[in-house]
Amino acid sequence: MATSVAGEGQPSLNGIISDPQTKKLTDLPTELLELILCFPVLKHVDICNVSCCCKRLHDVCHGRGKVWGHQYKLRWPRLQRFYRQNECCDWLREYKTRHRVGIQIRRTVESISKRFFTEVPCVGQVLGDSFAEIESLGMPEHFCEDELLFILNSDKRKSLTLKYYAKKILYFLRQQNILRSLKAFLEQPAEQQAALEGAVLVDQYCNPLADVTLDGISAQLDEITEKVKKMLRIKNPSHPSLRIAQGGCSVVEDFELQRQVVSALNAVLYEQLQYKGNECDYYNPLNSYIHQVLLRRTGIPISLSVLYMTLAQKLGVQLEPVNFPSHFLLRWCQKPRGSEDIYDFVYIDAFGKGKQLKAKECEYLIGHQVTADYYSAISTTEVLLRMVGNLLNIGKRGEGNEKSYQLLRDSLDLYLTINPDNVQYLLLQARLYFHLGIWPEKVLDILQHIQALDPSQHGAVGYLVQHTLEHIQHKKHPVTPEAKKRSAPEHLEVQYSVGLIMKHKRSGYNCVIYGWDPKCTMSQEWITTMRVHQLPNGANQPFYNVLVQDGTCRYAAQENLEPHSAPLEIGHPEVGRYFSEFAGTHYVANEELQARYQEDMDETLLTVQELYHRLAAGSGSKEEAEEQQQQATATEQNNHQTMSM
Repeated sequence: MATSVAGEGQPSLNGIISDPQTKKLTDLPTELLELILCFPVLKHVDICNVSCCCKRLHDVCHGRGKVWGHQYKLRWPRLQRFYRQNECCDWLREYKTRHRVGIQIRRTVESISKRFFTEVPCVGQVLGDSFAEIESLGMPEHFCEDELLFILNSDKRKSLTLKYYAKKILYFLRQQNILRSLKAFLEQPAEQQAALEGAVLVDQYCNPLADVTLDGISAQLDEITEKVKKMLRIKNPSHPSLRIAQGGCSVVEDFELQRQVVSALNAVLYEQLQYKGNECDYYNPLNSYIHQVLLRRTGIPISLSVLYMTLAQKLGVQLEPVNFPSHFLLRWCQKPRGSEDIYDFVYIDAFGKGKQLKAKECEYLIGHQVTADYYSAISTTEVLLRMVGNLLNIGKRGEGNEKSYQLLRDSLDLYLTINPDNVQYLLLQARLYFHLGIWPEKVLDILQHIQALDPSQHGAVGYLVQHTLEHIQHKKHPVTPEAKKRSAPEHLEVQYSVGLIMKHKRSGYNCVIYGWDPKCTMSQEWITTMRVHQLPNGANQPFYNVLVQDGTCRYAAQENLEPHSAPLEIGHPEVGRYFSEFAGTHYVANEELQARYQEDMDETLLTVQELYHRLAAGSGSKEEAEEQQQQATATEQNNHQTMSM
């Protein structure tokens, strides 16, 4: 980079000999030089080169200066929230650290597929070791997360395998942070534990990639609070709740004024905003996530009660959670505080549009009598245990797919964080990990903890310990699957190849092939259950492993599949495990899948070229014919109009 505007005795741009006294670039004030060097077209390499030109420019580009601060903010804008405005910082050092973290994170993510491709496709199998690797970097976690987000936000059709594992690591990293926050929350005094904050932590843990924050949820509740105040203002302009600032904790003592608040809250929540209990899809886990309850305006008794209780508190009315069986309730004291007589309370059913019930009327909700203990108020910790218990039961009711297993794992993690010595759920967690074939070392830790808590579990623990040790030994000597070559005599009947986008002739689903067998390899029981024997070629034909658009993995007979006439992306969460790119007409197998099906990519490209180029040519001819027909029709109409005139 030149350091003067025009050299001595040299013509300037307009052809006039320059004045030898013309100032050099380095003679400009520091502010102007910084402004020039902050021009968006300049990258960090340019700044490095400039700073090497001379001492003056080196001083302008010092680490704590504006130039490197601009470069840092330009390249990593998401990280600005971690710095105070106008903070004096060594931006050059921050830049180097972030750059180095990015390189190391990318290397770690790139290495995962080679190491774990043959494992069961489950979130936890990768991440114990990988998370330890990332932690060992000793770098700020927000740098690691920023690089993972950078990978995920790149071209959505490319680097699919890299994104697949980056997403899993980000999922795992965020969950670890949320668990730490939950433990800190539980260590607070009971009176400082807000049910809303606990519910948000549960939501965040089960949805770590969603943008869910306590501030964001609170802001939405503040908006609802303002709507309630607006209604209160119409009915009672001097109501004390109107003077409670956002985030305040004042209490309205007068019972009639409390009644006005509850009436206005019901009107806004259930009539104006149309919140309701989700009776049609009660066991949907979304009903338990606070951000989804606010988005969909529906939920189950406990999630709606947490919202209702929080809104009432913002308006000066204290309600208490009641762990009523099968139907969570809130209680509202109608007598001076301190009473524990169940008949001194009105019970609010947030699921039933805020309906107010007397003690014995609550029993009609569940159809049987209960003792007075069930009308007692419970702590925030107990609220969270019930909320997580609901999710755990939904996970156990699931269909045994990846989604239900993940919900079961997440809810078990949460439950055991809150209640770490529950032997029943510890044993369930150990069995789940054992069944999924993941984290055998953690399984042994859990089993050891169970044995210490309850020696009577020796039989179940001993069985799992023995088989877990066998699994660990097996992992030390993994068996590499045999590569399948299409040219082998036993594979000559295989028509399709990995990466092709297919349609199922009978079921109509769209899918992509990620594996095949020359004959059906499933058990006789599966063959009978799936009625394979009723197919014309039965089990004695090639079968294909396919990822289906609906998120399932299936095993389909060759005679039931056909190439898709209009190839489309398959929105399956495991696509990145097998494929590196969506090429518009097919998926490109990653290195690991290509090693297993060594001759398939050439076959896929040949099939795509023959099939879709022919279709494209055909569709082009058809379009041309249609266009010619339209032109002919238009010409005929014009002639007719001319003749009429």
